[in-house]
Amino acid sequence: METTFLTNPYTTRRTPVVAENGTVATSHPLAASAGLRMLLAGGNAIDAAVAMAITLTLVEPTSNGIGSDAFALVWDGNKLHGLNGSGRAPAALTLERVQERGGLHPFGWNTVTVPGAPALWQDLHERFGSLPFSQLVQPALEYAERGHPVASLIARNWTRGVEQAKARTGPQFEHFLPTFAPDGHAPTAGSRYVSQAHARTFRTLAEQGVQAFYRGEIAEAMVAFARETGGYLSMDDMANHTSTWVEPIATTYRGHEVWEIPPSGQGIAALIALGILEGLEIAHHPRDSVSAYHLQIEAMKLAFADVHRYVADPTFADVPIAGMLNPDYLARRRALIGPTARHPEPGAPPQGGTVYLCAADRDGLMVS
Repeated sequence: METTFLTNPYTTRRTPVVAENGTVATSHPLAASAGLRMLLAGGNAIDAAVAMAITLTLVEPTSNGIGSDAFALVWDGNKLHGLNGSGRAPAALTLERVQERGGLHPFGWNTVTVPGAPALWQDLHERFGSLPFSQLVQPALEYAERGHPVASLIARNWTRGVEQAKARTGPQFEHFLPTFAPDGHAPTAGSRYVSQAHARTFRTLAEQGVQAFYRGEIAEAMVAFARETGGYLSMDDMANHTSTWVEPIATTYRGHEVWEIPPSGQGIAALIALGILEGLEIAHHPRDSVSAYHLQIEAMKLAFADVHRYVADPTFADVPIAGMLNPDYLARRRALIGPTARHPEPGAPPQGGTVYLCAADRDGLMVS
C-alpha cells in the first residue's frame, strides 16, 4: 500500500488531521492552541508560529527559553527563505578567558551567548506576519499570569533540572530556583505553574516590542546581572545582535528534496545522514528491524562526527558544506558502516533536546 499523509504504518489511535484553512503542530497542546488562536483571529502561519514559539518558552522550559536561539525555514508560495537566529558570543568572552575558567560547561557564563530567539520572532513577524506583535505574545502572557498545568514528561525533566540547579552555588544561580521552583521543588505533573517573572518579560515585549530585549530595560537587567556575577554580556553585544537571512541548503533522498538551514546551524547533519543512506538498500531491511536501525544510527553517527569537526560560524571559519555533501565523500563515509558497531563510551548518554514547531495557512505560507 502506498504511504501518504493519510496513512500510518504504525498502530495508533490517532487519526490524521485534515484542515483547509490552516494547521499547526508542536510538542505542547497549549502552545499549539496559541497558534490556532492566531489563525482563528485572521493571522497567518507566521503569526501562529511566533505565538507558539513564545508560548513554548514558558510551558516547556526544560527544552528552550526566552534566552535561547532559533532557526526558521519559510515557504512563501514561490521561494524558500532561511533565517538563522543564533546568538554570537559576547565580545569580552575570549578564548583565553574560557580557558582560564576551565573551558565550556553546561552551567555558568562561559556558554552564554547573546539570545537570538526574540530577534528571530521579530524578523519573521516584520517580513511575513499580519497581526500586531503584541497579540502574538498574549497567550504566553496569560499562561504566565494565570498559570498552566504542567505536563507529566515536562515535570519529570523539570525535577531533574531543579536537582541539578540545587547543586550549584554562586550569585549567578540565585534567581533560578525562585523562578522555576518557587515552592522549593519543581512543579509536579498536573500542578499549576504561575510565573510572574515570565509575565513581566512577556508584558514588556508586548508593550515595547523586541527592542526592549536588546536595547531597553530587559537588556539593561541582563547586562547588570552579568556584570555583578562575572558574566561577559554588554549593552553593545545586545544592541549589535542581528538575525541572518540565509540561503537554505538541500540534498535529494530517493527523489525528494530535503532542505535545511546552513551552518552555523546543525541541520546539515540530517542531509549528510540521508546522503549516506541514499546508497544503502535500507528498503530491503524490515521496517523497525535491528538491521534497519543499525544503518540509520551509523549514518547519524558519521553525520554528527562531521558536524562536530567542521561546523562553525562561517563568518570565522571555512565550513566545507559542498564537501560534506559531495557524493564521493558520502560514499567513503558510507563504506565505514559495517555489520556491527560499538559505542566508544558505554553508559547512559546525557539527555537533552529542543523544541520544534511548524504551521501552514490557507494561502500556502508555511514555516518550520
